[in-house]
Amino acid sequence: MNNTIKEKTISLIDALKSTCQTYGMGNDGNEYKIITQVFLYKFINDKFGYALKEMNETIAKAEKWEIAYAELTQDERDDIFDELNPDIPRLNPEHLISHLWNQQAKGDFDLIFDSTMTDIADKNIDIFSTQTTQKTKIPLFEKLTQYVTDEAERAPFARALVDKLVNFSFEEAFAEHYDFFADIFEYLIKDYNTAGGGKYAEYYTPHAIATIMARLLVGDNADLHNIECYDPSAGTGTLLMALSHQIGEDRCTIFSQDISQRSNKMLKLNLILNGLVSSLDHAIQGDTLVAPYHKSDDGQQLRQFDYVVSNPPFKMDFSDTREKIAAMPARFWAGVPSIPKKDVDKMAIYTCFIQHVINSLKSTGKGAIVVPTGFITSKSGVAGKVLKKIVDDKIVYGAISMPSNVFATTGTNVSVLFFDNSRKTEKVVLIDASKMGEEYKDGNNQKRRLRSEEIEKIVTTFRNKEAVDDFSVAVTYDEIKAKKYSLAAGQYFDVKIEYVELTQEEFNAKMEAYTTELKSFFAEGNALQKEILEQLGKVKYE
Repeated sequence: MNNTIKEKTISLIDALKSTCQTYGMGNDGNEYKIITQVFLYKFINDKFGYALKEMNETIAKAEKWEIAYAELTQDERDDIFDELNPDIPRLNPEHLISHLWNQQAKGDFDLIFDSTMTDIADKNIDIFSTQTTQKTKIPLFEKLTQYVTDEAERAPFARALVDKLVNFSFEEAFAEHYDFFADIFEYLIKDYNTAGGGKYAEYYTPHAIATIMARLLVGDNADLHNIECYDPSAGTGTLLMALSHQIGEDRCTIFSQDISQRSNKMLKLNLILNGLVSSLDHAIQGDTLVAPYHKSDDGQQLRQFDYVVSNPPFKMDFSDTREKIAAMPARFWAGVPSIPKKDVDKMAIYTCFIQHVINSLKSTGKGAIVVPTGFITSKSGVAGKVLKKIVDDKIVYGAISMPSNVFATTGTNVSVLFFDNSRKTEKVVLIDASKMGEEYKDGNNQKRRLRSEEIEKIVTTFRNKEAVDDFSVAVTYDEIKAKKYSLAAGQYFDVKIEYVELTQEEFNAKMEAYTTELKSFFAEGNALQKEILEQLGKVKYE
């Protein structure tokens, strides 16, 4: 990977964030819209130029491709549009950054900037929009300068943004692809996508966990084609990107849904950066549990997929929609958590997502879901019913308990469950990776991350169904039932008793040391008891 282009790209992101700060929008609720949208505008401007040069020799040889493109006739431009890959937006000369640069002296530059963005979105709405469950199209771009409160500052703000875009080009990066833009996407959204303690759709999945899930579901050299992947709580798409990378972006279609408007905007950016433009149409914003968008051809059943991944919110207040969800007993066969009298935000919504993931698997489909580790030893309630079902029906074929603090600001320990709906597995792999990882500081948060050799150990052990002391076991479904349906690896580890040969003298010395230690404990205890009685006596007589 070309580090120079990566460094330049990171500098561009930092410069855009700095501009937002200068105009009073540092950490503003709308800052992420500006940063992600302006970055995407730059990306598609350069991608369009790169594609033109590959198609047209005159443009390729021109000193400034933008001028050569503007000099073409409308018919010539239409011919180019006909030939252009559908994954690349269609831009007119007036849409280009260089054109905006030349308009900067105009007093109403903020209006010119905004109308350029919305016009690009409008011209490309058929391919480059996402939609809501109500089929409302969400365009690629929206007006941005409105987020600057002082109207007099809006034109200077737009000029400052354009200034940041002109002296840099993505062109040399387009030969790279995933490894480059996956890192860039993470850097781009890091300030806007913190794990909000389990709030809906802001629950960011670390790359290591996403990679492990993808590698164990797909394998390393699978020859797959026309694969459909789904995430019902997609967030910004980390799990789906890892999965599509493992399969091959050109061999799969991504389907997603998420309630968060913010996540949908970021997911859209992630799909475009990773060459998955054709999946934009399937990126739905809306409540998956209440109104699942992706249905079978007859519209009566849930659509089923080859791979389903999910990192759902664990606990949240969904009392407003609980009755709607509970009125679908066929979908939520293990039930829906009740509304508690207090701590309403602790409703275990993840149990509904586990049921939804299993319902969304083809008969040969595989899935993986992140759950709170407490789930894997559940004995009662909805969680207990789900756990019993996935063991009795032989759907679960693995569980990995992850290190604590792998999620940014939530102390919840997490595990990943693996499902295989073909139900052909004889043994279930249980791994305790809780002691793995290295600690590091992220701002004020103490976090833990898995090292690459630890990821390899987890993947290899799981695939080979190896039993490794104090790390992994491979057990039958009957053995799991005998342990009251526990998927916690530690409950299957052998208890080791260490036998040591001692001489008579060594044995006597050890016993004497134990006796002395016990006497000192009793002496301390008696003294403390005496002191407490004395104090109580004083209180009594006072």
